[in-house]
Amino acid sequence: MIQDTETIDEFLAQHSADVEEAIRKAAATEIMPRFRQLAAHEIDQKAGPHDLVTDADRNAELYLTEVLGALLPGSVVVGEEAVHADPYTYEALQGDAPVWIVDPVDGTRQFVNGDTGFCTLVALARQGVLLASWTYAPARDQLATAVKGGGAFLNGARLRSGAPDPARDLDVATSHPDYTTDAQKRALLGLWTDGVRTRPCGSAGLEYLAIARGELDATAFSWEAAWDHAAGLLLVEEAGGAHLTLTGEPFRITGATRCRSPQRATRPPPGA
Repeated sequence: MIQDTETIDEFLAQHSADVEEAIRKAAATEIMPRFRQLAAHEIDQKAGPHDLVTDADRNAELYLTEVLGALLPGSVVVGEEAVHADPYTYEALQGDAPVWIVDPVDGTRQFVNGDTGFCTLVALARQGVLLASWTYAPARDQLATAVKGGGAFLNGARLRSGAPDPARDLDVATSHPDYTTDAQKRALLGLWTDGVRTRPCGSAGLEYLAIARGELDATAFSWEAAWDHAAGLLLVEEAGGAHLTLTGEPFRITGATRCRSPQRATRPPPGA
């Protein structure tokens, strides 16, 4: 088993391209052939009509779980669909082993509806520290990557989130009403104020990418599933942004901030 961060850094230096290849192959073989081609029997509901899962989600996660685990011996995988089947697997985030955090299709509803606004999210973490991330939007030919301390990139070009324009309203994407409780909706109402322009979010991964690109000022989410946030949080950090919970603490993928949502990810203020 990998024992320290230095060794993981060596792994990333040698195998980042292999991780990228695995993500691209999962999309090419399991996701894109089903895009706008899904049959009714390939779509299921989990918690309700807005919580969808498809054969693309399941099969892409199975593929990534096998390949990523083999690439990094001693690592474990925390994937959205595996946790749905066995919630106990989420506890691996708090262990000592390196953890791959996988959302095979982030934005499943968009995927089902034939919209290009979906992506595959993969992050590598150890003991709660995010070390690397990959955000791949195959229908848009976009691959964003980040390595802790090494910057954020989109299709090889450096990302810098910039700073909000003080002369205009802040653009903020918030948790979609379909995925929020009444209490969470009330908390998010605090953003309905002068100088802030809000809209419901789409794919969490693509909203984080929009912040890293300087196209969106902030997000405010009311759920804390690590697979939705891990890749994007590191991407935003490495592009110059920041993230906080309502308590003023950074979001922790290990779940220590659970029940303290909503969280925010933002671009830096002007002059930062």
